[in-house]
Amino acid sequence: MKNRLNLLRIDKYIIGKFLGTYIFMITLIISISVVFDINEKIDKFMSNSAPLKEIIFDYYLNFIPYYANLFSPLFIFLAVIFFTSKMASNSEIIALLSNGVSFKRLLKPYMISAAVIAIFSFVMGSYIIPPANETRISFEQKYVDPRKKKTGDRDIQFKVAEGTIVYFGNFDMESKKGYNFSIDRFDSLKLVSRLTAQSIQYDSLYHWTINNYQIRDFEGMEEKITRGTSLDTIIQIVPNDFIVAKTDQQMMTTPQLLRHVRSQKERGLGNIQAFQIEYHSRYASIFSAFILTIIGASLSARKVKGGMGLNIGIGLALSMAYILFMTISSSFAVKGNMSPFVAAWIPNVVFIGIAFYLYKKAPN
Repeated sequence: MKNRLNLLRIDKYIIGKFLGTYIFMITLIISISVVFDINEKIDKFMSNSAPLKEIIFDYYLNFIPYYANLFSPLFIFLAVIFFTSKMASNSEIIALLSNGVSFKRLLKPYMISAAVIAIFSFVMGSYIIPPANETRISFEQKYVDPRKKKTGDRDIQFKVAEGTIVYFGNFDMESKKGYNFSIDRFDSLKLVSRLTAQSIQYDSLYHWTINNYQIRDFEGMEEKITRGTSLDTIIQIVPNDFIVAKTDQQMMTTPQLLRHVRSQKERGLGNIQAFQIEYHSRYASIFSAFILTIIGASLSARKVKGGMGLNIGIGLALSMAYILFMTISSSFAVKGNMSPFVAAWIPNVVFIGIAFYLYKKAPN
């Protein structure tokens, strides 16, 4: 691999600096975050009698990789600024440029390092962390904040099959029971059958029991009415299809997210913006790693008076701006005012312009 990439000693040196600083920063910042999180939640742990084993293995063992991976592009950014500023301060960058190494060539080990981290983070975030999030979120709902658990919803309507629309007046997730239930069946936009029921109980996969029901079948000008107290039936839905919590998207792998979004669109269900944002953000984070690396290297390669303090300050300001862009665009997308694809990618688009400007201003 080294021969194929044609890595020089300086490339290996920069890659080692990059990855070493990145790991150091993740370890330092996440360790501080864990300390603050313990301080914030210890009262809830104690009041809810959370077992120490579950706190360590179910919560914090899954807390650390989730937040480390979530902010990985920003850790990359800060790591690049930190070690590149130090190299510039030690005149290492000047020595390389004065010996005929162009800034473009200097970026090669930076891009290799960013690619290694980005691919690793994508695999972690797409396939490994989501199952771990299920354990972490379950712990939070049990011992930290039970209100995070979605217990029901009202006025639910969507398509379960071609020409078949179901409606729940309200649904209780704890009892798996819905009230004021109806099924409308259409043939070429013409209503041919309508079932109404006082309640409906979910049993197992796609199996439901309808209670105190009435079925009206329409044939031309005639109407046939059937009533009953209980009816077992198969409906191609489960409660998790329409009862969605704010954290559900975090517990899905990337293929599961894609299948869920497509399924909900086919059924005419709303409230899928958070799932779409999560899906697109996982791919956007790959490119953000490269964009932020270029910005960090371009910003820090020049030796400045006063050391690396100014570069780190500018880097922190840009980090806050990046987080602000992500937060604002995601909020607009959730409210339906912006496409989830645009919301996930707009921070990268804005920062591409910043990266291009700083790259042109970088020393050569």
